[in-house]
Amino acid sequence: MEDAAGIGIGTGAGTGSGTGVAVVRVAAIASLTPLEELEADPFLVDSRSQHAMCARWAAERGYVVTRELVVRGLRADHVVLWGDVEAGLVDLFVVPSRRVLERALRSADEFTAECARRGVRVETAGLAEPAYDSEMKAHVHRRLSMPTAGYDGR
Repeated sequence: MEDAAGIGIGTGAGTGSGTGVAVVRVAAIASLTPLEELEADPFLVDSRSQHAMCARWAAERGYVVTRELVVRGLRADHVVLWGDVEAGLVDLFVVPSRRVLERALRSADEFTAECARRGVRVETAGLAEPAYDSEMKAHVHRRLSMPTAGYDGR
């Protein structure tokens, strides 16, 4: 789903394990980077791989991704970031890397300061980015350029 400001919003795997143990709920932030930048920096364009990296990071810690955001140049105080936190649906933010955070938000420093002010952790997954060959770039290009033609990304 995408709103009028070009912000992609999705839901993740769920909010609880059914065991009565508190689950840490994570909002994964990916950058909304134009397809035209695919050759120069495919990972920044490939929001699906960015979210997969965040999901892997969360799963390794027993956390659950409950929100996936795809944003570009978003203000640190934007409601799309804080609505789920205020509703008690998100406990922390994770981004694949600092450079993704810098692309996704207008000011990464303002965002991290806002997180500190609100008592919400922001983490960097810090995992290795995939190496993109021409076939992988073509796959990303098809997925992003043909969503209205029914292409499902496989």
